[in-house]
Amino acid sequence: MERIKGLAEYVRKPCYREAMGLPGEVCEEYRILAQGEYNINYIFAHPVSGKEFLLRVNCGSQMHLEDQIGYEYHALELLRESGRTPKVFFVDGSCKELEHGVLVMEYLPGVSLDYRKDMGLAAQCLADIHSVPVSAEDGLLSPENPLEAILNECEEMVKVYMDSPLGDKETKSVIRNLLDRGWERFRRTENLKGYRCCINTELNSTNFLINGEGKENYLIDWEKPLYGDPAQDLGHFLAPTTTFWKTDVILAPEETEKFLDDYIRAVDGRFPVEGLKERVGTFIPITCLRGVTWCAMAWVQYQQPDKLIFNESTYKKLEAYLSHDFLEMLSRDYF
Repeated sequence: MERIKGLAEYVRKPCYREAMGLPGEVCEEYRILAQGEYNINYIFAHPVSGKEFLLRVNCGSQMHLEDQIGYEYHALELLRESGRTPKVFFVDGSCKELEHGVLVMEYLPGVSLDYRKDMGLAAQCLADIHSVPVSAEDGLLSPENPLEAILNECEEMVKVYMDSPLGDKETKSVIRNLLDRGWERFRRTENLKGYRCCINTELNSTNFLINGEGKENYLIDWEKPLYGDPAQDLGHFLAPTTTFWKTDVILAPEETEKFLDDYIRAVDGRFPVEGLKERVGTFIPITCLRGVTWCAMAWVQYQQPDKLIFNESTYKKLEAYLSHDFLEMLSRDYF
């Protein structure tokens, strides 16, 4: 816990221990489980119940929120009835006792999704989550035009790379060209309207916990949820910038088609799916732009010596996504 200044002292605080029903003295052991770009997760067993929990420490907000961890907690509360997300038990986004937000949720079993054998299970999981009734008044951010919002986010992120002397000149030119083509596509697309729900927006394979057919399968990591079109989630899930992130998989068109058919069957009339496939086809290339521009921004951030979280595997993928071969593949196959 030494990586987070003050965390060892925080878990001794009465506000935390009483809320979690922990004994007055710390007798539980906190072990680091995983870290992303914006969060560090610890696992611990409750000394009374024996139940395992995950302590999530937030180190930044992609959404520029003052209370990032509180927003994530709220989304998980909204989705509790789905049975597909972790139950949450404690949140502190005040940053008064600790300069980072803290969330405690149940620890769930499972392994990362395998794109070659678990796509049907992912379809069922996402259909259940998207079927949970959520309204515009439930406090989730909801861009009026999601495609425009994604492209604006791309422009904001890529500026870090474009303005940096560290960025490759040719790479900058290729990314700029892809973005211009993305804006052209957006201008040819009518504003997407229809059913909305709580969407995750970051459906990487490692955010699924798979236990197999006939068992419980889950979706975790809800730091960027929106009130939006399920097609946005599906477009992110199927985009090559997503599937290639933690694996070396890029889905074939027939695999994408089968997944969407499985998803529509799993929805089973719980919400309207008219035009869903067409909308997914619009979101996929725009999602590719979001992935590339995030990588460009993160690549510059990874050059900073004081970066709190550094993942060697992430850095290698950043290099791969900014390679001329990968960018050429996106240009040829998706634009």
